[in-house]
Amino acid sequence: MHKIALVDDDRNILSSVSMTLEAEGFEVQTYNDGQAALDAFNKKLPDMAVLDIKMPRMDGMDLLQRLRQKTSMPVIFLTSKDDEIDEVLGLRMGADDYVKKPFSQRLLVERIRALLRRQEVIAGDGGEPAEDAKVMTRGDLTMDPLRHAVKWKGRDVSLTVTEFLLLQALAQRPGFVKSRDQLMDVAYDDQVYVDDRTIDSHIKRLRKKMRQADDEFSAIETLYGIGYRYNEE
Repeated sequence: MHKIALVDDDRNILSSVSMTLEAEGFEVQTYNDGQAALDAFNKKLPDMAVLDIKMPRMDGMDLLQRLRQKTSMPVIFLTSKDDEIDEVLGLRMGADDYVKKPFSQRLLVERIRALLRRQEVIAGDGGEPAEDAKVMTRGDLTMDPLRHAVKWKGRDVSLTVTEFLLLQALAQRPGFVKSRDQLMDVAYDDQVYVDDRTIDSHIKRLRKKMRQADDEFSAIETLYGIGYRYNEE
């Protein structure tokens, strides 16, 4: 049973969404502010967190920033209906997905299940590793899907589920271009629609992390109007 943390200062959302998730077979932990959630996460992490952005004591952005210092746990943001700045900023800070308020609870359940499936694809099923689950080396890059581990020039790089899947898709075929639509298919289920901005934000975050390991990192190339390409160095 997957454990989902739901963090929102709206008690009606906490009550109704937790009931829906529990009916879908999830174990749900609820918190009405970011600090309370962080205190609990420091003791034990859930399998995934769904975070509201605007909360008292500690907002969702601050909570995400602290989480990303120690875990790649999947995170979905709940954002205001018209606040595109929050969406882009959240993705660049390391959120895996976002859902706009007001939202369909069925949509949120689908997003949660999709993200958990993506995480399981990376981890494998415990049997003989599939091709996508084998350790991959491309020049200075090493990726181990079963351990969710990435190294660049021997240095560890911590990636979220989405970032890992995007880098894996690009690096599997160096020199070949992946369109944004192809990358969406890799990182998201068919039932989940995201726009180009979402993929671009994830790529920017991915590049930033790789450049923290090597400030000369340039293996991911943007082909404007086409997509992205991994160039083996």
